[in-house]
Amino acid sequence: MRYSSLFLPTLKENPAEAEVISHKLMVRAGMIRKLTSGVYSWLPFGLMALRKVEKIIREEMNRAGAQEIFMPSVQPGELWQESGRWDYYGRELLRFKDRHDRDYCLGPTHEEVVTDIVRREVRSYRDLGFNLYQIQQKFRDEIRPRFGVMRGREFGMKDGYSFDADDAGLEKSYRAMFDAYTRIFQRCGLKFAPVEADSGPIGGSFSHEFMVLADTGEDAIVSCPSCGYAANTEKAEINPPEPAGATNAGEPQRVHTPDVRTIEDLTGFLKISAAGLIKTLIYQTDDGPVAVLVRGDQEVNEIKLQNLLRSGVELAAPSVIEQVTGAPVGFSGPVGLKIRLLADHAVSAITESVVGANEADYHLTNVVPGRDFTVEGYYDLRVAMEGDPCPKCQSAVTIVRGIEVGHVFKLGDKYTRAMKATFLDSDGKEQFIIMGTYGIGTGRTLAASIEQNHDDNGIIWPMPLAPFEAAILPLQAQDEDVVQAAEKLYKELLALGVDVLLDDRNERAGIKFKDADLIGVPLRLAVSRKTLAEGQCEFKNRRGGEVEVWPLDQAAQRILDLRNQATAL
Repeated sequence: MRYSSLFLPTLKENPAEAEVISHKLMVRAGMIRKLTSGVYSWLPFGLMALRKVEKIIREEMNRAGAQEIFMPSVQPGELWQESGRWDYYGRELLRFKDRHDRDYCLGPTHEEVVTDIVRREVRSYRDLGFNLYQIQQKFRDEIRPRFGVMRGREFGMKDGYSFDADDAGLEKSYRAMFDAYTRIFQRCGLKFAPVEADSGPIGGSFSHEFMVLADTGEDAIVSCPSCGYAANTEKAEINPPEPAGATNAGEPQRVHTPDVRTIEDLTGFLKISAAGLIKTLIYQTDDGPVAVLVRGDQEVNEIKLQNLLRSGVELAAPSVIEQVTGAPVGFSGPVGLKIRLLADHAVSAITESVVGANEADYHLTNVVPGRDFTVEGYYDLRVAMEGDPCPKCQSAVTIVRGIEVGHVFKLGDKYTRAMKATFLDSDGKEQFIIMGTYGIGTGRTLAASIEQNHDDNGIIWPMPLAPFEAAILPLQAQDEDVVQAAEKLYKELLALGVDVLLDDRNERAGIKFKDADLIGVPLRLAVSRKTLAEGQCEFKNRRGGEVEVWPLDQAAQRILDLRNQATAL
């Protein structure tokens, strides 16, 4: 491709609305442009990179035996009502009506549609043991789109679905997709980790997220350096501590704490550690308010709470808190509370504590769990922290940041039971088809790659994702000999199958160097009067290293060799 004919509107300055580096660089490098909140157009340079991701995905999906299909993005509401997700999915599901007043939605995922296809065609166990996938645009009406294509409302996804006769078949399908995803992200040149994860609104019994490791990642990952256990913080298990021993604490004492509403305020006021406090948080659920107790230095894991209660949960409004406790926000406590009390395991190890008194400007000291209040049960309800014991080997865990780019789920019969997708087994008995589902965010994968591969000058593409693998820069565009030498190199590289960009613009050398760095071309050849006089050109690897001088007649082959080394896997 010749730069002079490429639609590549680069920018010198970062866009004002961009918060993360991938968003900034994707806009500056002319990859994407915003249409409306959370919705982006892909320009030629960005689409070239996106197609590289899709090509790798297709090759590995096909290699694993999956078959590509393409399903409509507009889905009838009746399928979602049948599966039970029409109301459960929430406001992220963009619903609308057609001219006949029938309910439809823009698909955020395609479990319902693909299950409907399969239930119409599969009759026998002999028909089962297959995997279907597609690469398509999805829409989720995010309440707060951010980070460019990392958290947009419209986004590209590879979504796949396996259909088996039993759990053993599902395990085989799941493992095949787990291994395929591992190969995909390896081929994309990413540093990543598969971690145990919560299944969220997709549902199912078991899942893994594939996380690209990056300091700017929006997700926290719990990792054990000793045994390799890894999970996101929504899923990370925390084993119960040793129960508390006997205590000599006296009766609870009512202490005046004027305007002391936060843990920080209370620890400063009473000169105590937050680990000796018990926080009482009031949540609104589908079945009414519940109180959740955690240690003062820990946080409630709302995903775990939601899974325990099998209900949506959100912090109660101040008016509800006052109605339930008799006190304003900041003074809630478990003693005398008349609603369900659930506690994290760590609370059971506290011998005496400080809690809210359910009275404005007062707290209670000397409060003993089990003596002064009784909970319904102790559960794993908190967010994992740095230094917590690993649930597998008890070593201290660390917290690292990551960006979710893929997710694999064991669904079982969640959708097939709801939608009556059955088959006849070898004994002629009707059984529900067993499903798995497997997703990769294509645009997120690109954005995550940029988060992991950049410097102050711009993008540093891993070779497999680079829209252009090499760039040729004739530094004196008015010099016929320089132009001809660059043209010859360009044609040689094209003939060798290298994706090459010829910067034939009539621009200063400095601008060409800056733009090549910004858009992240991995391999750069510069041709000038000075080097040409010696039959040479200058080579530089975008990932670092000094400028090298190469013989002009060997440059094309050397570029090909470097390209092949970087894409070999």
